Amino acid sequence: MKKIFAIPFLCLTAVIAATSCSDDSAWDTYEDWRKDNDTYYQQQVNLKDLDGSAYYTPLAPSWYPTSGVLIHYFNDRSKTEGNLVPLVTSTVDVKYKGWLYNGTPFDSSYTATTYGDSIFRFRPTETIAGWQIALTNMAVGDSARVVIPWAQGYGTETSGLILPFSTLTFDIKLVDIAAYETNDN
Repeated sequence: MKKIFAIPFLCLTAVIAATSCSDDSAWDTYEDWRKDNDTYYQQQVNLKDLDGSAYYTPLAPSWYPTSGVLIHYFNDRSKTEGNLVPLVTSTVDVKYKGWLYNGTPFDSSYTATTYGDSIFRFRPTETIAGWQIALTNMAVGDSARVVIPWAQGYGTETSGLILPFSTLTFDIKLVDIAAYETNDN
């Protein structure tokens, strides 16, 4: 019995060691990029509106309390009060533009549309954690700017123009909820 347990344990140990080595490598390789992104995120945390109040509202959901994103609603939320708010299992229609901390655009529903009129349809569970947090705090009709720290974005991974440790900024409009699905059967 001890030998059977030892093999999976050694494999798991090797995977953890390899992963932690690659993360350390990325940490060092992208040190300047990481620091610039972290500085940008802190600047956004401290950004003030014209009246001196915080520009962004921090969101940290109960289902992921150690995470968080920043959100600033462009619309008067009293006008969308009572509208449906998606679950992570819903299917949503959104319009969006995304860019890196330095202003480099990396994605937009306006450039590649499936459903016409620049609308992108998907389930929040198919996206990064930052989008899940933002969308579950938006009602149909809301437009918002969302700043997502790297840990709730792509983390230490590369995706197209997105390098490891990238802070992502999106302008998002929640157009509709195409399917409001729950886990209740």
